[in-house]
Amino acid sequence: MSAIRILLCDDHAIVRQGVRALFGTTADLRVVGEADRGDVAVAMALQLDPDVCLLDLTLPGVHGVATAEQLRVQAPRTRVVVLSMHAAEEFVRPALRAGVAGYLVKGADLGELIAAVRAVAAGDAYYSQSVKRWTAGPVGRVPGEGTHPLTAREREVLAAVADGFTSVQIAERLGISAKTVEAHRANLMEKLGVRDVASLVRTAIRVGLIGV
Repeated sequence: MSAIRILLCDDHAIVRQGVRALFGTTADLRVVGEADRGDVAVAMALQLDPDVCLLDLTLPGVHGVATAEQLRVQAPRTRVVVLSMHAAEEFVRPALRAGVAGYLVKGADLGELIAAVRAVAAGDAYYSQSVKRWTAGPVGRVPGEGTHPLTAREREVLAAVADGFTSVQIAERLGISAKTVEAHRANLMEKLGVRDVASLVRTAIRVGLIGV
């Protein structure tokens, strides 16, 4: 039986090194590449054709959710397992909409990490217990305001973005991290089907999510 080929994508080298070391003790798992950015991961997936990509969400440049979507389209044979410190709905559901096959919270023990990779490589799904509640029910996009199911926090971020505040400024205003603000903004763009902040604001005004 051939080993499961794994691509690691995390912007922290110590995380990649730790996961590589853990998998190095398991005969049927083999790390074939490492990336510290989403665009690099997509390029490596096209080159290396891994079975599984273990993907962080809060990456520099291209967000993890957008990276997962690109992998689904450009490297469909590579199945994605998110490995993130975030277990909140605003992180989990967008990842599910992007088509990830698994979602683990950092801190999972070696046994769960190995089980997740094996399950996903075999065509199954695997989710940490702490995120399973977000996997129930529809996670797809729905049209109209009833169809843009924004959370209260997303609405706050959207209003602040429309007012021209930066991620750091929004983080200070709302008492959250800048990375969390960026995740909310990426989720908003996905829900409204846009690719940049200007289009996000225009679309939000057009559908009545914010006033003018």
